Amino acid sequence: MEPFPNRVLLVFRELGRDRLDLHALFEAGGNEPALRVKVLGAIEKLIREGLLEAQGGDFYGLTEKGKKAISQNEKSPPGA
Repeated sequence: MEPFPNRVLLVFRELGRDRLDLHALFEAGGNEPALRVKVLGAIEKLIREGLLEAQGGDFYGLTEKGKKAISQNEKSPPGA
């Protein structure tokens, strides 16, 4: 998986939640506006790939496929 979408997924793991709002997901990009645009692109990509789903308002949730991807990421050795 590309690094930035993976970074967005890791926010779910770091916060220990299956559902987050857009503000929390922006943490993957920090405070720079250009990186926030990348977060939006990553969210769209993750939705297309079936890892996230829009849940109304500005909330997004992990799908089962997304939960598995995070679980697999936890088992990967650093730098893999």
